[in-house]
Amino acid sequence: MATETIGGFGLLLLLVLMILRVPVALAMLLVGVGGFATIIDLGAAVSMLKSVPVEVLSNYSFSAIPMFILMGVLAAHSGMAGKLFQSARVICGGWKGGLAIAAVGSCGVFSAISGSSLATASTMTRVALPEMERYGYHRGLATGALAAGGTLGIMIPPSIALLIYAILTEQSVGDMFMAGLVPGLLGLVLYALTVSVVMRVKPDLAVAGEATGWGEKLASLGGLVPFFAVFLVMILGIYLGIFTPTEGASVGAFATLIYALVKGLRARELWSAVQETLALSAVVFFMLVGAEALGYFISLSRISFSISDSLFAMELTPFVVVLCILAMYFLLGMFMDSIAMLVITVPVVFPIIQSLGIDPVWFGIVTVLTVELGLITPPVGMNVFVIKAMAPHVGLGEIFRGVSPFIVSDFVRLALLLLFPTLSTLFLL
Repeated sequence: MATETIGGFGLLLLLVLMILRVPVALAMLLVGVGGFATIIDLGAAVSMLKSVPVEVLSNYSFSAIPMFILMGVLAAHSGMAGKLFQSARVICGGWKGGLAIAAVGSCGVFSAISGSSLATASTMTRVALPEMERYGYHRGLATGALAAGGTLGIMIPPSIALLIYAILTEQSVGDMFMAGLVPGLLGLVLYALTVSVVMRVKPDLAVAGEATGWGEKLASLGGLVPFFAVFLVMILGIYLGIFTPTEGASVGAFATLIYALVKGLRARELWSAVQETLALSAVVFFMLVGAEALGYFISLSRISFSISDSLFAMELTPFVVVLCILAMYFLLGMFMDSIAMLVITVPVVFPIIQSLGIDPVWFGIVTVLTVELGLITPPVGMNVFVIKAMAPHVGLGEIFRGVSPFIVSDFVRLALLLLFPTLSTLFLL
């Protein structure tokens, strides 16, 4: 049997295992090791199984992942999120739909620290949803704004998704972070505009908040200082070459820890934060081990190169190929976790991108943005289910209806990045 055929059967088996609810990391590991044994032999597969975990766990670049996770967990446990939302609420003042805009803005700022969409969505829901419900906001609008705002964590640096893409494709982590800055901020602006448009179309969905004077607005900026201080230290440090992204993750985690301790974080809460970080990091690293094994198998089967040759034979333009890949990501995003989707598909599609001469940094940004859409699209929008878990009194259908205008906004952002690639390369080192 040809190696390409074995590769195709392996990917099909991977999909079957995931449909059968086998954990994604385990499914990738089984297919990777099994496929490797089929093409070469069992002894070689066992040797690969022994070496892959060591390669992943000893990779210096991967050490940034638990640091970013710790930073987000500490930010959630220290009460930073509450102060952030209150500041945003005062700044938005008496605007119609101001609380929803404040929630989106708070999600964007918090995601710059947490690096995780799910962490952002869960934390900000606890803080912002009760306030919006108290002011009589429609539950669909309130939960939809929080679910969409939570997705900004996957794009605004430091992003764990961008970090994983950079490592898997051997791109500069600093370049990926800087490339994600403008698209992330663009998403924040478009979400705020989406709330304003919804308010014009359906003004009965929300009421104006309490009007605030300019003095109160300026005084409230103090709640934003911790976030911007940590964010600027990390981003400017990376941009100016003072430290590497991995070192930047450590600096950010340490700065967040100091803030949390100053604000009264107790030893019990610190230990809980460390445990949560270890649990989340273990999940991510298990997926990376599985992805590494799967990548070896895919490379050995040469299925990516076969697909590349087929595309060349079809004489499709690179832009059309990118659109086809993004369509695949959009469909997969309806059923799969974002990180899992990246680690499974990147080893397959990246050689195709390379062969077509497409900028890997730009492709990474549009890929992550498309993956981001999967977090809020039915039937399996992970952010939506996080919101549902935090607000069990709100129906899933209600949340999905509330988030639908923001999905349109994301398609507008994706179109802008496809038409104007310089938006993602504006601040590259």
